[in-house]
Amino acid sequence: MSIAALRFDADDERYIRELSEYVAIPSVSRDGDPAVMRRAAQWLAARLDFARPRIVETRGFPVVVGQWMGRPQAPTVLVYGHIDVQPTGDIDEWLTPPFEATRVTGPDGEDRLRGRGVTDDKGPSYIAIETCRQFLAQEGALPLNVKFLFECEEEIGSPHLADFVHAHAEELGADLVISADGAMWRTDEPSLSIASKGLLALDIEVEGPNRDLHSGRYGGTVANPIHALVELLATLHHPDGRIAVEGFDDGVPALSDEERNEIEAVPFSEEAYRADLGVDQTHGEPGLGTLARLWTRPTLEINGIRGGGSYTVIPHVASAHLTCRLVAGQHPDAVYEAIVRHVNAHIPRGTRVGISREGGSVPAYAIDRDHPAITAATAALAEVYPNERVLLARIGGTLPATTLFEDALGAKTLFFSFAYADELHHAPNEFLRVRRLREGMRAWEILLRLLGDGEHRLAQRAREEAIA
Repeated sequence: MSIAALRFDADDERYIRELSEYVAIPSVSRDGDPAVMRRAAQWLAARLDFARPRIVETRGFPVVVGQWMGRPQAPTVLVYGHIDVQPTGDIDEWLTPPFEATRVTGPDGEDRLRGRGVTDDKGPSYIAIETCRQFLAQEGALPLNVKFLFECEEEIGSPHLADFVHAHAEELGADLVISADGAMWRTDEPSLSIASKGLLALDIEVEGPNRDLHSGRYGGTVANPIHALVELLATLHHPDGRIAVEGFDDGVPALSDEERNEIEAVPFSEEAYRADLGVDQTHGEPGLGTLARLWTRPTLEINGIRGGGSYTVIPHVASAHLTCRLVAGQHPDAVYEAIVRHVNAHIPRGTRVGISREGGSVPAYAIDRDHPAITAATAALAEVYPNERVLLARIGGTLPATTLFEDALGAKTLFFSFAYADELHHAPNEFLRVRRLREGMRAWEILLRLLGDGEHRLAQRAREEAIA
């Protein structure tokens, strides 16, 4: 028998209208306007009116916190999400204005809502909050105690979140963190993430002459910083895709036979993957399938190169931004030091090279597959999607807050987002499948009920983890 009891709207019109208001606030944190970021925080705080919300300043953009503590004997969960969004990218690639949520029909025939941030992370956060609102509206209480923390800097690595969480650890204390951020693996299979990759970001800058030079008057006489930068970047990988930085993957355990078999058992079509991306072949570390590389191996990616322009110049400086996705066994400090040693050993002649590290790096994260939260979340998804199996997946993305919560609060994080990985996160034309609004609310309802009913097991596990 289903334990679902809340009545959600018969259609999606109100949900879409309210979410569209949120998407319309261009809360881009990378180049954010403080007034715009505060307006987005105020919108979210207004939706948390049942939880005594507060907008709290940090040394960067603010956070929104709140709490409903009406179940003294029940466990407490902390719901986490983020308010900020990625830049739009090339505006000409958007089919509709990025900050005007637009209802469209996708190639799969499904109803979609398109707009920047709609699936990462405004829609999934809205789902969690609206579920709690309906509990209080219809039943007068939540099944357990719920705290809320929404930040405005996740898309830039959460540089000020650690200070805030450590300073407010008692206020934020919980038996479990539930993240509304993240994404399910694919559309035809509900999934839970039991591991996510860490993150290290850095910049490499190559300098040549003391000023930009006329390419006719000086060409062929001095090192061109762009040429030198490209030469340097090419040394980071072997031609077959393996990372060439000595010490980069020190501490990373080899895949066990059990892990290989588990990944190989996941239905995955290389052909469909290539077709979706428009490439004729995949690329990467040899000896592993695409899914194994994606889920279990670290990466070192060049995200952008800057220098010069479309005119006849030898630029005096060129730079590149790089990010590394890290796996268990790696620490950001050690990886950064390995890259610095490699770069210093490969400086092109006639140039000066500098390397700088971006703040907000984090190690990889994992939660046991037998954790009570995973058990409850699996049951909730199975109730909402009775004809589909629930996959325990690993994700290539990073949620910086997970290891922070484990360190500062002694609490594990459950990823429970109702975004799909194919919904163009961080890319032009980001979208959310509209059906996920009500599906997500139903699943959140069941999850909260199960965590409340299983209070002794959840609280005991939280105490064990805190001691460990």
